[in-house]
Amino acid sequence: MKTDLSQKLFARAQQLFPGGVNSPVRAFKGVGGTPRFISRGRGSHMWDVDGNEYVDYVGSWGPLILGHCHPDVMREVQEAMKAGASFGAPSPREILLAEVVQARMPWLARMRFVSSGTEATTAAIRLARGFTGRDDFLKFDGCYHGAGDPLLVKAGSGVETLGLPDSPGVPADLARHTLTLPWNDLAAVERLFAERGGTIAAVITEPVVGNMGVLVPRPGFLEGLQALCTRHGALFIVDEVMTGFRLSAGGACGLYGLRPDLVTFGKVIGGGLPVGAFGGRADVMDRIAPAGPIYQAGTLSGNPMAMAAGKATLERLDAAGYARMEALSARLAEGLAAEARKAGVAVQVNRVGSMLTVFFSGEPVFDAQSARKSDAKAFGRFFHAMLEGGVYLPPSQFEAAFVSVAHTDEDIDRTIAAAGPAFAASKG
Repeated sequence: MKTDLSQKLFARAQQLFPGGVNSPVRAFKGVGGTPRFISRGRGSHMWDVDGNEYVDYVGSWGPLILGHCHPDVMREVQEAMKAGASFGAPSPREILLAEVVQARMPWLARMRFVSSGTEATTAAIRLARGFTGRDDFLKFDGCYHGAGDPLLVKAGSGVETLGLPDSPGVPADLARHTLTLPWNDLAAVERLFAERGGTIAAVITEPVVGNMGVLVPRPGFLEGLQALCTRHGALFIVDEVMTGFRLSAGGACGLYGLRPDLVTFGKVIGGGLPVGAFGGRADVMDRIAPAGPIYQAGTLSGNPMAMAAGKATLERLDAAGYARMEALSARLAEGLAAEARKAGVAVQVNRVGSMLTVFFSGEPVFDAQSARKSDAKAFGRFFHAMLEGGVYLPPSQFEAAFVSVAHTDEDIDRTIAAAGPAFAASKG
């Protein structure tokens, strides 16, 4: 497999961008080697600048649930751009997308569009603090909620991949208000609330963790968090930036029957364009300016092209599409596990819907501590062998892979076929 042009571009990029990239995981630090510079994508495949073709399981880290360059999405975006790329004023497209979102998640009485998941989660935390008059909030070890200062304490995703210390650059006076506990440990949360529930403004969690690799909630964990928040007057914030509209038409909240106070979105809601949103209870959301005193703003919020892409994407996600992704993802997970057994390699394949992770571990993986026991070097060898076999996985042991509506049975067959020799190569 040729990588000459990617190597040359990476050398140039390192003179321009910190680490040669504009988002840390792209640098391949977690797996070694040279990142591939991608030139184009169609459906479930993409091609790098050297002409190598890959079955893509990153999908721009989740939003391309219909695949690359879906013709209906592209057409809607192009039509929106013809009318104007940005107005800095209200436009009908904001209402149209919001109505589609609310129809699928009717518990969202009010919402606000922003330009990224980080904006959404940061604003939700500020809103929770302003609404409750409390300063502390609880997040979980290994959960990543964007790059806002208070959320970079024990964060997963690129922070975990690179092995960085907790929150350099975040003032200690700010970080002390971020409380952290192991995910999936409801008893620990109960103890914390018993000790200092009156200081906690909110609990924020990924309902299915995707930024430590896929971690599956234990029965009753999410429901228990919701009940504790209600009992103690804290807000329950579900971060659906990754899971929203991916795990079901109602997201993870619909899948698990949750009714949180606030929900944050990104990824799929923008169909591949930069977008985020947060929403929830009317009495909470009506504290946001200009309806209330808690300030949040953004010039590009409700960008017409992003609104068009999101609406086109969500309208094409039907029951048949979700069933297709479930079937393909299940077959992929089973096939990967079978190939690992044949190769004599101990792995855990964690999956919920169309999100999955292959952990190189002989023990169940259910929280950050158990995920960190995985053999990241073995994963790196596996990753590069899969790359050579034409399969593009997330370049980190601590990230989720995504299946899209565009993936085919042939893609799954090709991936499983490549996995056999890749698991053998993982032994070193």
